[in-house]
Amino acid sequence: MSEESSTVIGRVSTLLRAVGSSEPGGSSTTSLARATGLARPTAHRLLAALAAEGFVDRDGASGRWFLGPEIYLLGSMSSARYDVTDHARDIVRALAADSGESAFLSARRGDETVCLLREDGSFPLRSHVLHEGIRFPLGVASAGLVILAHLPDAELDAYLAGTDLVTQWGVSHSNEAVQQRVQAVRREGYAVNPGLLVEGSWGMGAAVFDRAGRPAWALSLTGVETRFRAERRPELGRLLLEQAHVLTKTLGRRN
Repeated sequence: MSEESSTVIGRVSTLLRAVGSSEPGGSSTTSLARATGLARPTAHRLLAALAAEGFVDRDGASGRWFLGPEIYLLGSMSSARYDVTDHARDIVRALAADSGESAFLSARRGDETVCLLREDGSFPLRSHVLHEGIRFPLGVASAGLVILAHLPDAELDAYLAGTDLVTQWGVSHSNEAVQQRVQAVRREGYAVNPGLLVEGSWGMGAAVFDRAGRPAWALSLTGVETRFRAERRPELGRLLLEQAHVLTKTLGRRN
């Protein structure tokens, strides 16, 4: 494969991930160009080509982009091998019901987590930081932090040495700060995100492991700061760890 072809494939892949990570209301060409680092004309040209093949779709009224029908069809064909949401749905619902908060399942994909499921609890005030399809780097948000914390030290150190989280996520995501939170996760077993992405929006997460014992998914809860006070966090942490253990056992029994 030529270098030029590899570059095009990389741009298309990045663009598709950005479309998939968009808010439910879709994304404009300008916002997608900004998110992918592409020039707007380049982003528009690639999006138009993807739309012609059915991989993205554009709303005629708003001009916003969404994933297209071909992505759905391809996803349906691969779901038997990769989809864990059917196994996790009842657990995510139980987390939301028992805690009253919004509950989520996220999956590790390389150096990122992607949110697969969301279930809102009964408490009327909610955090809207997470939604299905959104991606964060490892170490960002409670799901990415708890997965990172359960990696071997060599992988953790290599990831932090080669990743700049500060430019996009701020000094609270410096290597030193992330390492401190990693150590807290290793002591407590669960991760806490004290409003680092959006002020007043807290999250907690617990890792779910694959058959090899590696952190491959995470369960998390998010809500307003007053619902995550120090006296309640141990209770939420125990709930997350219990359900993460159940899901780990369930996924380990898959054929």
